[in-house]
Amino acid sequence: MGAVLVFDGDCGFCTACVEFTRRWIRPRVDIQPWQFLDLADYGLTDEQCVEAVQFVTADGRVHSGSRAVTGMLRTANRPWPWIAALADAPGIAPIAASVYRLVARNRYRLPGSTPACAVSPR
Repeated sequence: MGAVLVFDGDCGFCTACVEFTRRWIRPRVDIQPWQFLDLADYGLTDEQCVEAVQFVTADGRVHSGSRAVTGMLRTANRPWPWIAALADAPGIAPIAASVYRLVARNRYRLPGSTPACAVSPR
């Protein structure tokens, strides 16, 4: 099984980010909404996927939140791996993680979301 980025398919903002990613970043990973996966196959839980985007490497390591984003970016062509390295750098990584958490907590209020996005999953 190859690497996979697992996102919230019920979130319009998240889906828009995935569409941007597929079109412009073109990572070499599978990108799937968590709602359509058997999460146990990836070592994930519903709670993890509701909380943040997940990146599962080909060897089964799980990265969450901003680290999931940078993990995915590292699979794309330049300049994206460089951007990932910058975002993971000491001093920057905690800021990237904080920004990610702020966006993730408010994703249902961001452009692209619909009233259906606010419904609790499962």
